[in-house]
Amino acid sequence: MKKSSLYFGLLLGALIACGVFAVILQQKTTSQNAQSSTVRELKIAHSLPTSHPVHQGVEHFRKRLEELSGGAITCNIFPNNQLGKETEYLEKLQTGSLDIAKTSAAPIGNFVPRMKVLSLPYLFRDREHYWQTLDSEIGQGLLEKLSDRGNGKPSGIRGLCYFDAGSRNFYSMDPVKSPEDLKGKIIRVMGDSISMKMVESFDATPKSMGGGEIYGALEKGVINGAENNPPTFIAQSHYEVCKHFTFDHHSRIPDILNISNSLWDQLSDQEKSWFMTAAKEASQLQRKLWEKDSKAAIEKMKAHGVTIHHPDTKPFEALAGSSSEKELNAEQKQLKKSIREIK
Repeated sequence: MKKSSLYFGLLLGALIACGVFAVILQQKTTSQNAQSSTVRELKIAHSLPTSHPVHQGVEHFRKRLEELSGGAITCNIFPNNQLGKETEYLEKLQTGSLDIAKTSAAPIGNFVPRMKVLSLPYLFRDREHYWQTLDSEIGQGLLEKLSDRGNGKPSGIRGLCYFDAGSRNFYSMDPVKSPEDLKGKIIRVMGDSISMKMVESFDATPKSMGGGEIYGALEKGVINGAENNPPTFIAQSHYEVCKHFTFDHHSRIPDILNISNSLWDQLSDQEKSWFMTAAKEASQLQRKLWEKDSKAAIEKMKAHGVTIHHPDTKPFEALAGSSSEKELNAEQKQLKKSIREIK
């Protein structure tokens, strides 16, 4: 009798243990399923129209990120300044109210001073030197250190990849064949000190405004001209009011796909690898699209009656180079020297 009671007790204990394990396993499975079914819905902002090669690069990033994550990460793209201007994007990335944004490197320099070096006029010899630099340890190091302001304080943003933004050039209602032709003119520039100093070196007045405001300002005569690349000149229909485009190639400032540091810190190592893979692929594709679109944009400029000028750039470089040198700190000067030495 005692023996059978013992067997019964052991059997009952085993059944209870199995039941407990089953409950634990079910709870664990339920938790895992709930976790795997959670979808990250991200917002991506940029300032350009959907026809622009930058948008196509961002679109490829979105597509690849969703594919690599198996749908665990989805993205909504807000082009055309829908969520504000580029400086506002950077501020929103810092607070975490925006997840990802494409901005020029120029406004980033207001938050991370070392990035101002990429805005220097005539820093790069040509497009080949531009990409040699951005793909080098120097260029990739600038991306990696984007999360640090340079004084040990976090910037709140991280760099994922570079996008091609070509060379920036002047365009206006009147021909610009030399620096003297800019004297007394009001020229729209991006809101960074390097660009403003450059325009001032030509005895012109710089005026900062958002990309969406330029057309109206040109039409009303608030500004006399602006500076940008051919694809953007065409995409924003500035050829309708400016019939002169001058290839002075005064700067080659890359675009950067940025991610909020607060979002980055939430990602697993696997998720981070998805982001980096998608960004690298998007960057490579966007470069090809940019080159193709730039050639097409020049043909469209001609078709719309825009006169294209190819002046001697040495007088521009002589004036702009001396003005920007005063803006540099020791770190920026060393970066400039290192970039110039890249062959």
